[in-house]
Parts: sequence; C-alpha cells; structure tokens
Amino acid sequence: MTWQPKGVFSIIDNRVWSEILRTGRYLPDAQMELMVELGVRMGRPLLLEGPSGSGKTALAGALALGLQRPLIRLSCYEGMGASEALYDWNFHSQWARLAQDRGSDPFADEFLLARPLLRALQNPDSVLLIDEVDRADAALEAMLLEFLSEYQISIPERGTFKASVPPITVLTSNRQRPLSDALRRRCLYLYVDWPDLQREGEIVRFHVPDFPPSVLNHLLASVRRLRTWNLIKPPGLSETIDWAKGSLIKGVEEWSKEWVTQSLGLVVKDALDLERVVPRIDELLAPET
Repeated sequence: MTWQPKGVFSIIDNRVWSEILRTGRYLPDAQMELMVELGVRMGRPLLLEGPSGSGKTALAGALALGLQRPLIRLSCYEGMGASEALYDWNFHSQWARLAQDRGSDPFADEFLLARPLLRALQNPDSVLLIDEVDRADAALEAMLLEFLSEYQISIPERGTFKASVPPITVLTSNRQRPLSDALRRRCLYLYVDWPDLQREGEIVRFHVPDFPPSVLNHLLASVRRLRTWNLIKPPGLSETIDWAKGSLIKGVEEWSKEWVTQSLGLVVKDALDLERVVPRIDELLAPET
C-alpha cells in the first residue's frame, strides 16, 4: 500500500513553498522551506526555537497570509489553563437556560466556548500558532500532548473532538525553560538563529527594496553590534527593518551620529537599554569588519 501524506498539500518542489512564504512577506532559507513543507505534508507540528525577534512568530503569520488561511493564535503565559487554551462553558447562559427549562441540555453546542485549540480543530483550513510555549506551565504542556499527537481534544461532557485534517501548526519557544521530551517528539524541529550579515542584508532588501546600499552596511553593523551588548531587549529582525524603513522615509544618505541618536527608538525599546546605549553611540557608527 502506498503511504499517503496526512497533510492537505502534495507539493514536491520546494520553490513553491518559497513563493508561498514570500507572498506572506517572509524570506525563508532552504532549510526552513524544507521543514515547513515536511511539517505540512506529514501532518506534524513544527517547533521553532531561537532568540526573541529572530522571526519565529512571523513565519506562522506568513504561512497564513501566503496560503490565504485564517491565523488562530494561542499566546502562552504562566498559569494558563484549559479554559483559556482548549475550551470553556458559558456558565451564565447554562444557568439561565436551566432556570427556564430544567429538562434542557446544559452542555449543548450553544454553551460551548471554543478557545484557540478547539477552534483550530473546528477550522482545519487554518494555521495555528502556539506562541512562546516555553512561557506556559508544564501542566499546559501536558494538555498539549493529546492535541499534538492526534489533533483531538477530549471534553468529558461531550466526548472527543478530532480534526478531519490536521491544521497547520507552528509552536515557538524562546528557551525560557526546557520543553519536555514528549512534546519535542511530537514535533519537527527548527532552530531559528540570528541571520548572518549577508542574509540579514537580503532580508532588509526584501522588505525595503529601495534602501540605499551605501547606508545598508552601516545599519546592519549597528544592529548586530547592539545584539552583543547584553541588552534587556536586543533588536530583532523587525527592528532592523523598521530602522531601514525609517531611514528611507527621512531620506538618510549618511549614517551619522545625529541620525543614529535621534532614531534609537526604532531599535531600542527599553529605558534601561537606552541608558546603556546612548553613551556608546560612537561605537555604532563604524561599519562591521
């Protein structure tokens, strides 16, 4: 018997996935194209790990935009439980209905509140983003295991909800805490690190095609130097792109001390970081060697 991929796509040419992600305003490398394609065709979630701001969350948004599918997002946080991630019941409406009709079913569909994971099962033509899963407690991670294994959720009052087709699922982690081996086994894995100088330049040109080459190397050198200064919030790719867009809007043709000082708010997003960066402005003016 021929094995058939569980995913909804049977795309062999990786260049097609490059086009999909580019349509979503994302410039992937070859490894990312491959892992996205395999995750979709195998019906497996894709776990992206790496530093904050390296482009992990943006990948899910690009998939949704490129495929013209809704993006369902679960933003994880400490203490999140099933009622925020899986489902909940509209208790007020349940009591009101029982007060009117004691024989009514308090667990009918109209009282079920679908949270992101259940919504993804109900809408398999979607892209599900489970963002910053490392911020959630181990208890929520344990609840995710059934979902990631079988794409199903068990509701004691209703039974099991199972997706007819696995939704495209992307998990992100900034490695704030170790994830369990059980969760990792259920996922394909990709580490998304900061791009090297050449690739970051390609990303800037992709998003800001008219940016002057004479300024680009200076901008990249400044951003990459900031990332080595142990800031509370080092600038990510979105900050690099914003600095380029702001420079283009203002017609910057020279990477001057005045411009860098005045525009720091495009890349430095914390008051304590600003206190550390301002005295070292001159270090940001030299091109990367």
